[in-house]
This record gives sequence, structure tokens and C-alpha cells, in this order.
Amino acid sequence: MDIVIGLEVHVQLATRSKLFCGCSADYFGAPPNSLTCPVCLGYPGTLPLLNRRAVELALRLALALGAQVQTSSLFDRKSYFYPDLPKGYQITQYRSPLAVGGTVSFPGEAGEEHLRIRELHLEEDAGKLVHAGDRTLVDLNRAGVGLLEIVTEPELRSPEAARAFVRSLRTVLRHLRVSSGDMEKGALRCDANVSLARAGEPLGSKTEIKNMNSARAVERALAAEAARQRELLSRGERVERATYGWDDALGKVFLQRGKEDAESYRYFPEPDLPPLDIGPELLARVRGELPETPQERLERWARELAVTGTDAQTLIAEPERADYFEEVARVCGRPRQAASWVLSEVLRLWRAKEPPLAPGELGLLVRAVAQGEFSRTTAKELLRQAAAGASLQELLNSEQMRPLKGSEPLRELAQETLLAHPQAAADYRAGRTQALGFLVGQAMKAVRGRADAPQLHRVLKELLEEDHWGG
Repeated sequence: MDIVIGLEVHVQLATRSKLFCGCSADYFGAPPNSLTCPVCLGYPGTLPLLNRRAVELALRLALALGAQVQTSSLFDRKSYFYPDLPKGYQITQYRSPLAVGGTVSFPGEAGEEHLRIRELHLEEDAGKLVHAGDRTLVDLNRAGVGLLEIVTEPELRSPEAARAFVRSLRTVLRHLRVSSGDMEKGALRCDANVSLARAGEPLGSKTEIKNMNSARAVERALAAEAARQRELLSRGERVERATYGWDDALGKVFLQRGKEDAESYRYFPEPDLPPLDIGPELLARVRGELPETPQERLERWARELAVTGTDAQTLIAEPERADYFEEVARVCGRPRQAASWVLSEVLRLWRAKEPPLAPGELGLLVRAVAQGEFSRTTAKELLRQAAAGASLQELLNSEQMRPLKGSEPLRELAQETLLAHPQAAADYRAGRTQALGFLVGQAMKAVRGRADAPQLHRVLKELLEEDHWGG
């Protein structure tokens, strides 16, 4: 059976204050109901005032996605009664959105795919319900926070494609600094509409899945709902229009309510807000301030740094990671080596958003390795110690960390190793040549990787072949 998916993605805009009042929008972790005022609590007689920065960030994304910005858009009241919506209605854009059209590119099975955007519109968020045993509590800190809703065309054909789209969109949002994109904190939430049909037949009734908060949850929820609908249709039963939630722990969808239509929300024009007019000066300014998109950055990396493929995709996934790599590459002057170090060594030590080492310092370390001042093994040890709090500059200058150079130090190290491991030396002389690898490893361990392994291998081999090492 064919599956058709359309998404509605709610993006929390990276503003300091809420969409229609001056309360802080930084609600995550704040004491419940501590970031509220008469406006976001919906007190009678209060008036909303539109946040200019929210409009600018929304325009930034619209332009980056190639959407057509409406010169004039309108706000509406969407009425529904729920404990987390104190006014009894949500201010949104229904009749006339901020922008229409545009596309988002994402990786698919056959290469790059493109999903068309139907519209982008501004709206305020609702509060949050906290279920505690047999009680339900309401936290209104989030009520009134500015959202940009992105509505896609129903053109996704698999749960895997939906997951890839969400991940790519999140990367765009973060690089443009439009939103943190932190799905685990609710800054990016996704609803999905799902329909199935037998090949060649019209689509069946669609169902909606609400508030998925990770790309993985999007994929799992869509797969579960597709399986549920497929089972119903295979038995000759109807799929009823309804809204479902997703229980990630159980891996199941659960019925929330029958599906509403537009009439159920009783939309009507918001009387307290004038039309949102976007003049050419504002549009030109926002366009001029557009940051580099991930796709533009990838193209520049391929052109200027010769970094492409999986390495580039992994580096670009997070803007902090991409910025870090570029600074390391600038300092060391060797982009491919910089990419290798960031991906293979630094990411293992990266904690939250804090890298283990300043990019300038890592650039110096990579350059030192490239110039033969340190082996990669020694440099990895230096990185480990620096990540634990040691001064990299002091480590670089320490004689104890300097590489062993010249034949005499290597010969002394080799002799000490053979004396410490006579059985391995005897094994090698008896024809068990793998013992040489063991001896090289023991010698490198003794000097914490400061020797050149190929040279050490050669010196040990020469000594083993001398008569007095016969064992």
C-alpha cells in the first residue's frame, strides 16, 4: 500500500521575549508559572504587541527556503478550550500566512530529495500540562512563546524520509540561528498527517499524530500508524479521521480525540492586531543579514577545502561543530587533517556544547603532527591530557612529551624493550615473527607513543638479528 505523509513543524523562534508580550521566552527549567503576565495569561482588557524580532527570524527562514513572503498577512483567533490555553483561543495566521512556497532538501535513498513547503505562519504557543499521578498540573511559562509553523505538502512517501526531512530542517534552523532546534526541550515539535491507499486507488482518510519531539520518534510513530492503518484496510475496515498521540516508551499511538475541521475552531480575525505589512526595506535588510545556509557552506567546503561526502555531512550537522572545524582548518592550514581530527578524536571528548579544546589550540596540535614534531599517538595523548585540564602549550613544550628523534634514543629504547621481554625476543628468533609487533607495542607504551613506530620497528628488527640477542 502507498503511504502519503504531510508534516506540520512547530519551530520555537530564538527570541528573548514572547510573541505578544515582554515575558522571557527562556522557559526551559524555570520555576512553573514564573514567566507570565496579564497578556500571556489572557486577562480581560490586555492587548497583544507583536515581537519584531520574531518577524525578522521568520522572514530569515522564509527567504532561506525560497518561500514567497506576503507583503501583507493577517492574524486570526483559533478558539478551543483547554487548560493550557488560558485565553480560550490561540492567536495564529489562518487566512493569510506570512509566506508561501519554498523547499527543504534532505538526503534520500536515491540521492538528494526536495519537499515542497505549503506555507509558513506565525502563532503563539500554548502552555504545558504536567501529569502527576491522578492529577494534572498546568505550567503557563510557555504560553505565548513565538512559534513559526511550517506546513509541508503531503509528498513524503516513507517514515524514513520524514525523519531525514526533520533532521535536515533542524540543521537549517540552527545554522540560520532561527531556533535552537532542541527537540528534547520542545523547541522543535512535529505533527504528521498520514494516509494510506492500495496501489492505483484514491487515498483513504487521514489521521493526525501530535507533538512528536525527536526525529526518531517521527519515524517510529509514522511506521506504527502506517501499520495500524494497513491492518484495518486489509480487514476491509475504514480508517476514521482522528487525532492520535504517540507513546515513545510503548511504541504505540493512542487515540486523543476525533479529528476537528476548520469550522470546529471558529476562526475569526484577531481584532487587536493590525495586518502585518512587510515593506521592501525590511525584506532587503533581512536578506542582507542572511547567514550562510548549510548547503552553501557544503558547496564552499568542497570548492575551497576539498572536504566532501560523509565527513562534510557529519561536520555540518551542528553549527558549533562546523564553526569549530573551520577555525581548526584555518589555524593548521590543512583542512582534511583538521576534519579527521575533529571527527575521530574531538567528537569522542565533546561534552554537551563544550569542545574539549579551543579550536586554535587543536589547530596548533594538528599542524605540529603534520610537520613531524609529534606522532599522532603522542598528539592523541596530549589532547587527552589537555581535555582533562592540562595546559596544551605547557605539554607541547615539555621535554617528557617531545618525540624521540635520532638513532641513538631509539636504539636505547629498543634495547631496554628486548631486555624487559626476553621471551618475545626468543619467539621472534624461533620464527614467530608476530612477536615483533608485540615488542613494538610495548616500546611505544613505555614512551607513551613518543617514538616513530616504523623507525622503531626497523631498529628492533636489526637488534633481533644480531647474534647476542639470540636468547
